[in-house]
Amino acid sequence: MDIEGTIAVAGGILIVLIPIAGLTARFALKPLIETVAKVMQARQGAEAVQLVERRVALLEQELASMRADLQQVGEAKEFYTKLADPSSAAAPNRPGES
Repeated sequence: MDIEGTIAVAGGILIVLIPIAGLTARFALKPLIETVAKVMQARQGAEAVQLVERRVALLEQELASMRADLQQVGEAKEFYTKLADPSSAAAPNRPGES
């Protein structure tokens, strides 16, 4: 068996088959790779949506807390306004006094 001849024939065949195998793989695997890429993007999109939902929920909680704080400030203002009002600070009439 001639080793040099075998290597030459195998090399010649590989020179033709490698580009053909590459083109075949490119056209055969392209749809599969695109599908995998779309799935990964959808998964990242779902994670992004969940992140936005969590952030909105936290903002809603913060808004509710701020509303409660603002209501307490309003009530405190009313209290201090009544406390500082001289007409409401007048002593109540005692029975028997005129």
